[in-house]
Amino acid sequence: MKPLNLIQSALIIAFGSTSLLAQDIHFSQYAETPSAINPALAGVTYNTRVIGNYKSQWSKVATKYETMGFSFEQTVKHKKLKNNYFAIALNIFKDVAGDAKLSTLNPNLGIAYHQKISKKMKLSGGVQSGFFYKTLDASNLHWDNQYNGYTFDPGRPTGEPTPPRSGFSSFDLGGGLNLNFVQSDKFISAKNAAKFDMGVSAYHYSIGKNSFLNTDEKLKTRMCAYFNGDFNIPGSINAIMPSFLYMRQGPSEEFIAGALFKFILGDPSTYTPLKKPRALSIGGYYRFKDAVIPSILFQYNKYAIGISYDINVSALTPASKKNGGLEVMLRYNLFPGYGVNLGRSDTKPSY
Repeated sequence: MKPLNLIQSALIIAFGSTSLLAQDIHFSQYAETPSAINPALAGVTYNTRVIGNYKSQWSKVATKYETMGFSFEQTVKHKKLKNNYFAIALNIFKDVAGDAKLSTLNPNLGIAYHQKISKKMKLSGGVQSGFFYKTLDASNLHWDNQYNGYTFDPGRPTGEPTPPRSGFSSFDLGGGLNLNFVQSDKFISAKNAAKFDMGVSAYHYSIGKNSFLNTDEKLKTRMCAYFNGDFNIPGSINAIMPSFLYMRQGPSEEFIAGALFKFILGDPSTYTPLKKPRALSIGGYYRFKDAVIPSILFQYNKYAIGISYDINVSALTPASKKNGGLEVMLRYNLFPGYGVNLGRSDTKPSY
């Protein structure tokens, strides 16, 4: 088997399909991974936000593929900056896949600038920079030459060349623009409220070599376009949260769309701090020709937990038996940012 096929085989084991050879780190709960779809989203909604993400998939097909993410964002405001402000972000993503333990570590730092263009709208631009570090342990792979005619013998020589390197790193750069609209300063519930973010971004711009072999192969630039909304249902305090995400990376593309229905379980009280806002959102998404994704999101005051599950409906269904991946998200926003970001004179958090 040729050296190139060695790496391709490792990737097939890791991802379960040759169509996913160019797969980048991503999550199904994309609205809760803002730094992965646009650096300009840092600081748009909250003054301070911490998010943890975990996803496990393909365990029914081969060795499971795990993806982890952590992000922290903080607004940087100044009294003289009444109509604009900055935000900084720290993001760390890591995945591990297959018997070969194909791993990607991607830490980066980001900065976003937010300009208020009207009482209800903000235009934001952001960039983030970091590096990729990828590793591969080819010694864990099994080859046909190790079959002795009766059984698999790990002691037999593989007859395959060893990759020139088991790890490499490269510089990473991304950026984007976002338009934010907020009609209400309450981030969980509000009658007649409307909120949305929409934007475009590009990741891995002009990235360096991206190969375990001595080739000039580069990681393709990933382009994103998205919309995340939260609209009050007329005549009720509940809301619908439609969204979509389109990504293209080289010849590969992904489109996912859906909605959550948000049921307000409790509104905050203006008389006592003991009564906190609560909401339960239930719905799902469809990743075109790949998966149906039922999702649930529970918000309590400054905390949120989201759970989703990818039900595979692609060509891998006979092997996966429609099992895809479990994903869990935890969020803690120290201070909700709508009240301040709308230009109010006070700095008291608004729910």
